[in-house]
Amino acid sequence: MPRYAPRTIGYACELLHAPRTPDPAAVQRVHNRFFEESEPCYSSFAVTPLGPILTNPSTRPGVVSQVAFLADRFQFREEMGGLTCDDFAARVRRVAEEVGAERDLEVLGQQVTIRSLVNPQHFRDARELLTRALSGGETSLSGFGAPAGLIGLRFAFPPGEGGAAAHSVRIESYAQDSRSLFVETQGSFGRERLEGGGPAIEAAVLDTYRFLLERTLRFVAVHDRPPGEEDGNHGPSAG
Repeated sequence: MPRYAPRTIGYACELLHAPRTPDPAAVQRVHNRFFEESEPCYSSFAVTPLGPILTNPSTRPGVVSQVAFLADRFQFREEMGGLTCDDFAARVRRVAEEVGAERDLEVLGQQVTIRSLVNPQHFRDARELLTRALSGGETSLSGFGAPAGLIGLRFAFPPGEGGAAAHSVRIESYAQDSRSLFVETQGSFGRERLEGGGPAIEAAVLDTYRFLLERTLRFVAVHDRPPGEEDGNHGPSAG
């Protein structure tokens, strides 16, 4: 029963609100309060043609840490940094509460995307897992006449009853490292789910990560078995 230690490489979150002209002064007031702290969540403020942004500049290639305040949404991005999901969720909540209060904005929808890497336990190349276990075996791709350099699957799950989120999932081989499996889970939350304000916004981020751990990785674990092993009657776990 494989268990995984996902390495999260990216978080994104969009908080949708009614269209309104961006207000750099309101964002700057919030930034000034952040900057008075010993470890501000964002260290820099700037105004772009699309709206104001808060950032943590970095010299490391590929690292992004920012939130942009656009005409109809707050757009958070954390790429290749060191934040945990709990840290990111708390940051999204705090910024949403403080800037939302400055501007008297109501969040109408939320979309959370989490991207992680995991290493299969029974395949040295993630493409083998996807080809042999998920796509029906190597012969299922023989008609292309060439080996696939990238293999992936996508799923979309509509929202359930009671304001449950919609989810989409991508599972792909990872071009930068053939041993790793790229896993992306996206949760979309409607207005009904977000009526609790900041706590509900934070919970939506954590719920999306929980979906990745408890459902997406469980799906991977079902197929991550030694080649040739028959399906059993027990369900593997993913952590």
